[in-house]
Amino acid sequence: MSSALSSHGKLYDDGDLRSPLVSREANPKKITMDEMLEKYCGDFGLWQMRHLVLTCLAWLLEGILTMVMIFADREPAWHYLTSHAGTMSRCSSEPGSWEWSGGNGSSTMSEFGLICGDKFKVGLVQSIFFAGCMIGAGVFGHLSDTKFGRKGSLTIICILNAIFSILTAFSPDYWTYVLFRFLSGFSTGGTGLCAFVLSTEPVGQSWRGVAGMSTLYLYSTGIVVVSAIAYFIQPWRSLYIASSIPSLIFVIFVLPFLHESPRWYLVRGKVDEAMKIMQKIAVSNGKQNIPYDVVLALDSEVSKDDIPNSQFNTKKAINGSILDVIRSPVTRIRLFVAVATNFFCSIVYYGLSLNAVNLGTNLYLNVALNSVSEMPAYLLTSLVLDRIGRKPLAIGTMWFSAIFCLVGSFLKSTDETWKIVRMVCGLLGIFGISGTFNLLLVYGMELFPTVVRNAALGCSKQAVSLGAILAPIIVVLGGGVPFAVFGACGIIGGFLVMYLPETLNKPLYDTMDGLQEAEAKPGLVALD
Repeated sequence: MSSALSSHGKLYDDGDLRSPLVSREANPKKITMDEMLEKYCGDFGLWQMRHLVLTCLAWLLEGILTMVMIFADREPAWHYLTSHAGTMSRCSSEPGSWEWSGGNGSSTMSEFGLICGDKFKVGLVQSIFFAGCMIGAGVFGHLSDTKFGRKGSLTIICILNAIFSILTAFSPDYWTYVLFRFLSGFSTGGTGLCAFVLSTEPVGQSWRGVAGMSTLYLYSTGIVVVSAIAYFIQPWRSLYIASSIPSLIFVIFVLPFLHESPRWYLVRGKVDEAMKIMQKIAVSNGKQNIPYDVVLALDSEVSKDDIPNSQFNTKKAINGSILDVIRSPVTRIRLFVAVATNFFCSIVYYGLSLNAVNLGTNLYLNVALNSVSEMPAYLLTSLVLDRIGRKPLAIGTMWFSAIFCLVGSFLKSTDETWKIVRMVCGLLGIFGISGTFNLLLVYGMELFPTVVRNAALGCSKQAVSLGAILAPIIVVLGGGVPFAVFGACGIIGGFLVMYLPETLNKPLYDTMDGLQEAEAKPGLVALD
């Protein structure tokens, strides 16, 4: 093992994490995070792989916590107890002439009597859950950029997820149930957002797209998992308690092994902490020690030579908010377009998922198959993402989905053959929009600097939640109208993406100044 002499004359072995992490040399070389990953740590090695897998388990939690309501609020089987000659439905039957086959506790619909004139309350709960997601995404997006960090926010979120899920199981009445579902949405809204940024920020430029596109596999897996849980645990109260257990497992057995994002440490002025993590990445990936004359710096600092060396290890934290994004002419249009695109994409994704739910089998199998059908889209988009770029791929997948939606809107559902053709159009529409949905996470992450990244993505997540609220309303219109609306949304979303810049082979910027300086230099691909 080789050794190195520090600026204080002290000898350290390679891999010794006690060694000075910030150079005190007279003329240190200032480099960005992306450059340090490429040259000294490795863009994507064993450390990043382990970190990605563990962090993205949080996406599995979001899949479980979001889709559990499909089974908790389902309509159970029922049967008549007495003669029902001449009656057409339960609503026109005499009280006591029928009962739920699984008992009143099988779902919220049976326990709270959400039938006939009160059936709309089932949809109301779903909308309120996504309203909570809207608020939570904004709140935790801001907190993870500022005070609590990515890991800290994710820890709080997962604890709240478990608490609110358990409290939901003990709801004494419908409106208490609605309240706890809103609170569950509030915490769930930040789960995938924080996990995505935390998992991808330590990944180098050349692997960032592929790593980011891999995250939603766990979301789809979570939906399959909750389908299996709900199949074996059908009473709704027991189901909510069971769905809280994965969050507790994640907090106890996974979070202690995760590291905070070094990019967040850097923009918060905690350079020593950032360098400790970078040193661990280098050692774990089998690289040499990071040289002592190399200094990790913000992208806005790498071109400046007048920063005192003593300020590199402890600097003032750089704060940012969504107001900074709106004030900047560079990021303002990016934010508005990203929000609008995510809104239209969400309407298509959730709307088609509801339209394609009936595959001729039971509810549990239907939901699981819909989730599995999305995975090939994730794979194909990840394979071509770094070849054709984010922008053309986003436009292409949205328009691919839109074409099949428009075709489906003209097909009649009276004939059995055309019903199958229409179902295929819906599945191909889901295939296309699932690729877009995943891609927009990677694209959105690369559009904004570290200091405001989660706040900006939080706004996009809020738009997704708003689209999820409106999608069931569109589906209720019936006939070919939903397909036509989804097709129009896909076309509009594709045109909007044209106003976004391409981010392929571009670095992840740390500050607003760094991004604006780069945008002022046409043709800039990476910071030197």
